[in-house]
Amino acid sequence: MDSLDKLTIDTPEQTALEFPLAGIGSRFLAMAADTVIQFVVGIVVLISAGVLAGTLNLFSKTSPQWIAAILILCIFLLNAGYFAFFEVIWNGQTPGKRYAKLRVMKDDGRPIGVYEAIVRNLMRIVDQLPGIYGVGIICVLVTKENKRLGDFVAGTVVVHEKTLEGVRPISQIKVDDTLPVFDASSISLEELQLIETFLQRRDQWDPGVRTSMATQISLKIGDKLGVRVYGWPRTENFLEAVLQQCRSTGRLRQ
Repeated sequence: MDSLDKLTIDTPEQTALEFPLAGIGSRFLAMAADTVIQFVVGIVVLISAGVLAGTLNLFSKTSPQWIAAILILCIFLLNAGYFAFFEVIWNGQTPGKRYAKLRVMKDDGRPIGVYEAIVRNLMRIVDQLPGIYGVGIICVLVTKENKRLGDFVAGTVVVHEKTLEGVRPISQIKVDDTLPVFDASSISLEELQLIETFLQRRDQWDPGVRTSMATQISLKIGDKLGVRVYGWPRTENFLEAVLQQCRSTGRLRQ
């Protein structure tokens, strides 16, 4: 079973975010699912190459050599490019990671880019040594953040995606008319600036980071106001309402 280790990120918004780290168990489950997919695709490629080589051999004696070269390239891309491809287009997930509810992210909580996806997966060549990911498993077991060698080089970490459950697309946020009018006089200027900074920067964050930040800031402000707001997007609507009321009273300029 995975450990309960967590990654703590201190953001510029002065909020500490916690993400449960993925351990050997969940990462093995994701790898097993991805390996099955790779195996099935590989079999299809081999069969297709065999049929194509037999057909082209009727027209040219050098065709099998070209087919073999292309086949070797396809196998290499399937092994090395599969993970990087999906992690780029699926924001840190492969089919296996999506099944196991895992996600790769940067050390600071931001989504990974093309560079991180390629680098961490090129290092699989080393992590796989001497077989069955021996180097990678040892690294995950002995490091605090459960990182394999590829994660160290790329500056990434693998976390459980539980923080993303229930998140809806940003475009579905609607103004919450049920929120009451708050007496925000007890909120300090620094806390108002924290709210404003978060609301200005929220679209730059990964959905999981954004949701967690909104929750933690809402809890902090809610303690001052004696209210509790649960669930996204109500947490963001709550912060928007508090900021708007402070602006309407002149405590924070537009």
